[in-house]
Amino acid sequence: MIFGELPLADAQGAVLAHSITIAGQRLAKGSMVDQAILQAARDAGLVALMVARAEPGDVAEADAASAIAHRLAGAHIKVHAPVHGRVNLHARVAGLLLLDPQSITAANLASEAVAISTLAPLSPVAAGAMLATVKIIPFAVPGTLLAELSPHPLEIVPFRLGLSALLVQTRLPDTAPKLLAKTTAVTAARLAALGVEMVEVAAVDHDVAALAAVLRQATASLILIAGAAATTDRRDVVPAAITLAGGTVERVGMPVDPGNLLVLGSLGNAMAIGLPGCAKSPKRNGLDLVLERFAAGLPVGSETLAGMGVGGLLDEAGRPVPWAYSAR
Repeated sequence: MIFGELPLADAQGAVLAHSITIAGQRLAKGSMVDQAILQAARDAGLVALMVARAEPGDVAEADAASAIAHRLAGAHIKVHAPVHGRVNLHARVAGLLLLDPQSITAANLASEAVAISTLAPLSPVAAGAMLATVKIIPFAVPGTLLAELSPHPLEIVPFRLGLSALLVQTRLPDTAPKLLAKTTAVTAARLAALGVEMVEVAAVDHDVAALAAVLRQATASLILIAGAAATTDRRDVVPAAITLAGGTVERVGMPVDPGNLLVLGSLGNAMAIGLPGCAKSPKRNGLDLVLERFAAGLPVGSETLAGMGVGGLLDEAGRPVPWAYSAR
């Protein structure tokens, strides 16, 4: 691509590299330089214009951005029309975004002319949400560059339909009914956002045998257990009850904060989760990371949770801090 200041005699057919105002009229960047613009420039006393002109083999910014975006768009992703060398990609359905970070980085490294921006991998998205944008920096790029780029497609794993959840809450003698009601409301809203229906709520004493008896009767595809006291050991009430009910405890604790005290297990074909205390708040926490993967049908096990540590320090705005730091 030719870019620079050209004499008016050589500028026809090029595009303006920058917006300019001539005789009180503002001409937008990217406007084609025609006879009318040339005459206005002469009348204003200009002898040259800053322009860009495509060379043989170049691909215009709109076409280049569109080509890259369509190469990126996998299942359940919509590509919008280019505007000023930019193309946005949006989700057609609610779900989790899957992408290969290395392929996006490689595409951005291949040329400074291409800028691909995406949400983080495994971001939960609503239908219609913006997922990525492709921007071509100059007015055109060599066609050979597009042939060399091979970014892997992005795709949405949709949240599954027809999922149900049972919420079981344990109580101590001093557990307030108001707290149970709040946990029910917050949990129902958290599940509804993922398309999961909370079909039943049960309350039981904070006791291994009593809790196990309720768990044995569960038929939902997801079992959530909100303990009246935090779980701090595999022998504690919630994991012990899962085991006594015939289930398996895969992990006690996760490297996500808030959410460290989550318990992950299974009962038959159902996933069983002991909720961390922070799950009583609608604020995003480790439980959300697990529920999103469950709703999308992605595997969740001990190894999955262990891998959540990087990026697992979530926003704690509004929570009390245990210490104060002052710069010295």
